[in-house]
Amino acid sequence: MRQLLAALALTVLTAAPAQAQAPFWEYEWPNTNFEKTSITDWSEIMSGGPGKDGIPALTDPEFKPAAEETRFTQTEAVILLESDKGPARAYPLRYLMWHEIVNDRVDGQAVAVTYCPLCNSAMVFDRTVKGQELEFGVSGKLRNSDMVMYDRQTHSWWQQAIGTGIVGDLTGVELQTLPARMVGWAQFLKAHPDGLVMKQPAHARPYGANPYRSYDLAQRPFLYSGENPPHGIAPLARVVRVGDRAWPLERLAELGQLTEAGVTLQWTSGQASALEAGAVGEGRDVGSIRVLDGQGRDMAHDVLFAFAFHAFWPDGQWMLGGG
Repeated sequence: MRQLLAALALTVLTAAPAQAQAPFWEYEWPNTNFEKTSITDWSEIMSGGPGKDGIPALTDPEFKPAAEETRFTQTEAVILLESDKGPARAYPLRYLMWHEIVNDRVDGQAVAVTYCPLCNSAMVFDRTVKGQELEFGVSGKLRNSDMVMYDRQTHSWWQQAIGTGIVGDLTGVELQTLPARMVGWAQFLKAHPDGLVMKQPAHARPYGANPYRSYDLAQRPFLYSGENPPHGIAPLARVVRVGDRAWPLERLAELGQLTEAGVTLQWTSGQASALEAGAVGEGRDVGSIRVLDGQGRDMAHDVLFAFAFHAFWPDGQWMLGGG
């Protein structure tokens, strides 16, 4: 954890607990409706260090043919978003590590590509809500170590891991989660040789470096005081979440493929952990996951840390095998 804190100091202020009273947040967020919220204990909300937009979300990124990209290692992680009408898109974690949200448009659909490094949660959402197109930013707040997003239209707060409004006028609204998955760079190129990759943003960041070095080898998550997962599962072990069920990644890596609870989960080697080594493309191979429904269609899922699953789905089902 000492290595992690030293790395975070390169880009953020020293993290500190937030005030537990809503009036404090009202002063900082005058346009947010704090009268409407699902939060019952304000001490759950903490500052991760940067303030509002201190981690700058991206909007309308530029892309280039993936075949022209030469800087990535074969196993460097990207978020793959496939399209029905156009080429597939790759959103490299080397960029999302520093921006966490990309507001994009694919086939005319407004989407938000999100990544929370502290939970390893990579989720893609439809950002049109009740006929209104939202643009998301990073609030600088954490809850259970997970990023709290906000939208610039209503200034409501959203919990990234569950895609749900937690403070403001849109409290309780659930974003539609779109099928997407993290894969290694060579895996993306093989499956989509004519695909597109997001260009490097025009920000002064050491893209390709991992500011959370050795994080997924730590004993405890950063700024998390909740319960550890049950069944002796390490807090920072990766699990594959489909709905309210979680499969340990280690189990899937041993089996390669399994079908349970009406879904098929496939594991293949070829994706580096972006949160281990000093460079995002040089971590150990944790493999890539694909989740299919009974008709062979890709399903929305997440590969996040076990502590985050337990925090947001405390009654969730752990798919451990053995009957």
